[in-house]
Amino acid sequence: MEILKMLGQILLLVLGFVFMIKGADVFVDGASKIAVKCNIPEMVVGLTIVAMGTSAPEAAVSIKAALSPAGAGITVGNVLGSNIINILVILGVTALIAALPIKKNTLRIDIPFVIVASIMILCMGYFDGVLSRLEGVIFYVVFIGFLVYLIISAKNGNSESDSIELTEKDKTPRLILFIIIGLALVVVGSNFTVNAASYIAGKLGMTERLIGLTIVAFGTSLELVTSCTAAKKGQTDIAIGNIVGSNIFNILFVAGTTMLITPVQFEQNFLLDGIMAIVAAVLLWVCSVRKKKLTRPGGIVMLAVYAVYFAYIMYK
Repeated sequence: MEILKMLGQILLLVLGFVFMIKGADVFVDGASKIAVKCNIPEMVVGLTIVAMGTSAPEAAVSIKAALSPAGAGITVGNVLGSNIINILVILGVTALIAALPIKKNTLRIDIPFVIVASIMILCMGYFDGVLSRLEGVIFYVVFIGFLVYLIISAKNGNSESDSIELTEKDKTPRLILFIIIGLALVVVGSNFTVNAASYIAGKLGMTERLIGLTIVAFGTSLELVTSCTAAKKGQTDIAIGNIVGSNIFNILFVAGTTMLITPVQFEQNFLLDGIMAIVAAVLLWVCSVRKKKLTRPGGIVMLAVYAVYFAYIMYK
């Protein structure tokens, strides 16, 4: 019976990931087209709604975990783990497929901003052992400031976004229904994911932190398919922007929202993970700054660093 129950929980975990990924996709599609119908510039849509949409699974899982007993490990681990995986694994793999050119603004502002945000969550959590509501407010203030920067940058023509095309089928009621269905799938999927992940962690002797850093972080990282597909199509500029933007949203929006709802405990073990999140962002900058692009050697270095980190947390 225990084996059948474990298999059932694994199935629910997978189903939760599928619901969240599909739900986020449907939500982004509906919300983006509604915004275009309301004459909101596509540039702004891409930098806000689409970016938030790719972070929806992380947000749903983190909030659900924070509200559940002993869920802080998944909450913080999901955010830090997703950011580490986004850079070291996803960009590492994508760089093996094609060199990824990086714009000046991304090198000068966006990647350093990821580093600063990563330092913020590490320092705020480590020194007093908790991410409080007040610190959540600080995260939101910084997040709003970043959105203002994005919008101003977009209006000045310093950013790019994908074209959003409307068809005859894209009637407003249909798009609103898409938004509702998308959000419902994300919420239901997050419930399945957190409950199943917690059960599996307990049975396998894994800590909430470890499963948040690995299984849940991988499952909620929508950017892997997006970035690899973009690289194969030669749309290499999408890959970097997708990852950098998502990492900023994960820390400031996802973690910030969770902290506003309830204070989140920051385990001492998260010191290593916070440092690794900073190292990952710094490594991306170092590997890209000279040639203004992330090449295959840089991708190999990043994958190797993740392999060492993963082996350490698994066998520690």
